[in-house]
Amino acid sequence: MFNITKKTIEWGGRELTLETGRIARQAGGAVLATYGETAVLATVVADKQPKPNLDFFPLTVNYQEKTYAAGKIPGGFFKREGRPGEKETLTCRLIDRPIRPLFAEGFKNETQVITTVMSHDLENDPDILAMVAASAALTISGVPFRGPIGGARVGLIEGEYVLNPLVDELNDSSLNLVVAGTSDAVLMVESEAEELSEEVMLGAVMFGHEKMQPVIDMIIAMAEEAAKEPWDFTSPDFSAEYEKVAGMIESEVRAAYGNKEKAVRYAALGEAKAKVMAEFAPTDDDTEGKIDAKILGTVFKQLESNIVRNDILDTGTRIDGRDTETVRPIECQVGILPRAHGAALFTRGETQSIVVTTLGTGDDEQFIDALEGTYKENFMLHYNFPPYSVGETGRTGFTSRRETGHGKLAWRALRAVLPGPMEFPYTIRIVSEITESNGSSSMATVCGGSLSMMDAGVPLKRPVAGIAMGLIKEGDRFAILSDILGDEDHLGDMDFKVAGTSEGITSLQMDIKITGITKDIMEQALDQAKGGREHILGEMSKALTQSRDDLGAHAPRIEVMTIPVDKIRDVIGTGGKVIREIVAETGAKVDVSDDGTIKLASPDLACIEAARKWIHSLTAEPEVGVIYDGKVVKVVDFGAFINFFGPKDGLVHISQLAAKRVAQVSDVVSEGDSVKVKLLGFDDRGKVRLSMKVVDQETGEDLEAKEPAPAE
Repeated sequence: MFNITKKTIEWGGRELTLETGRIARQAGGAVLATYGETAVLATVVADKQPKPNLDFFPLTVNYQEKTYAAGKIPGGFFKREGRPGEKETLTCRLIDRPIRPLFAEGFKNETQVITTVMSHDLENDPDILAMVAASAALTISGVPFRGPIGGARVGLIEGEYVLNPLVDELNDSSLNLVVAGTSDAVLMVESEAEELSEEVMLGAVMFGHEKMQPVIDMIIAMAEEAAKEPWDFTSPDFSAEYEKVAGMIESEVRAAYGNKEKAVRYAALGEAKAKVMAEFAPTDDDTEGKIDAKILGTVFKQLESNIVRNDILDTGTRIDGRDTETVRPIECQVGILPRAHGAALFTRGETQSIVVTTLGTGDDEQFIDALEGTYKENFMLHYNFPPYSVGETGRTGFTSRRETGHGKLAWRALRAVLPGPMEFPYTIRIVSEITESNGSSSMATVCGGSLSMMDAGVPLKRPVAGIAMGLIKEGDRFAILSDILGDEDHLGDMDFKVAGTSEGITSLQMDIKITGITKDIMEQALDQAKGGREHILGEMSKALTQSRDDLGAHAPRIEVMTIPVDKIRDVIGTGGKVIREIVAETGAKVDVSDDGTIKLASPDLACIEAARKWIHSLTAEPEVGVIYDGKVVKVVDFGAFINFFGPKDGLVHISQLAAKRVAQVSDVVSEGDSVKVKLLGFDDRGKVRLSMKVVDQETGEDLEAKEPAPAE
């Protein structure tokens, strides 16, 4: 019934298996990939006919996690998987980016790749497996795909590169890098690092590329046995149409790119394109000898690309007049929003972002419901790209995949320099509003996010800056561009984003639009990016050199204390009675964690101190020699009982009431009086012995400490 093809290799200490022919046989290509006990099903379906009137490749990549894969039932009312989570969206992009440039040029058939997590062993992350499965399914489907690709995750543990570290092992790794590529070159890199050097990062990329080669060979071996007949597809030839368009408006397009201002340049390009459309596009009355409007759009973009790319390669001069290494002018401002906890305006050329930091308490932490389990996240970064930032109208009110991906890139870049939870016990939310965009808005978010947190008083280890690098490559000639414009991104061959501090790289992302780049090009790009990053850090320092000493006036105040775990119940009380009383009486918000960490929050530091003292009295033991504030709870003939430490009472003997002889206890104290007492110790029966006479009742000073030492 089934014609099964299965391949297995040992990879990174675990068994990797690819199987086809048993599941989803009506799909164009289907592969079940298993790694450890994690399994992902990848399917590929492409329409046989191209979509009419399209000037882009309609590829859709979906990655979906089924909760049954980890033996869980979805939460919520419907108990069914809903909209994609952040992890699913990011993995869709992770797969899309390396496979998209490998489809044949001009292929416009709607294509859908669906990867489904069927089983998750909670040790092997399904994202790499989904990428491998998608590559295998595409390779055997027969569509014009110039693959296969491989993928790998690289960790750095105790100075050694580790292939595909387990989920728990990543906690001990100073690097989390995902790399994808073909047998010849690297296509995509996504990483988070703890201030690592350029050499270490490049070594990790090359390590991952080397270790993915057995997977690529495995996919090729499977395709030799199970691949379907290749589609009969030839990339369209628009050379004749190109000659007509270039002959008519090449000089005008060149003149348009002589304008350094984006709006003026786009207006001139629009006029040139309209001229071409008026001359060559068909109309209802005239179709003979005309060229389809979509083809005209394609050749117009090709003309733009050739002009821009060759100008850069021939002269070293870019669209806005810069050389290949110069960064656009930068202007940084902080404290621009009076009520925000921290805010920064970062402007680089025609790219601008307002980045705002808000500080919250433990109640503001985000709950993440992942296959691995539910956990809390106390650092969030949200990136918004409204249509007005590029002078357009458009839909708002939803988060696009692009916004999710750019926000996560900036999140990775900044997380490495955050203080620990005990040092800074706040929930941090950063929001980046892109108000102008002409290239590298995600890196503007990194720079603005660093400044806004410093403005809010978040004690960062060091400021972080980011820069986007580009590549123009024709044959053996190439040029690496620092701080690319939007046009240089669209018309170029690489988008290489590097973020980091003065000490090293914290995040790196690379997308290649050609079949790959070499180690030498990547090494030069990293070196050039380092110089650009250092320049940007210098410009940022003109606004703020380090985090402010104090929090903003409107930020909440939080202090942290720890108590023994076995004392938690004393603080909470039966049914929460005690903690409710503490909150009601002191006005401070109290958050108790299972490990004994307690966060106290209030705009008023006096409220926090009152709550801290109360909790301390419930959980600590009184110390001999320490002076305490107390209250007289009972007067007897031989002394007074004082409540001095939470629920603890102790006796001040009549002989310890005052320095002079006391006839009656009531001559000195009465019930309800507030007094200051020193703990002298405990008697043979464990009873507490207190003294008032050795304490100045006005100042609380220890009178015994003031007495001169006895003469020798």
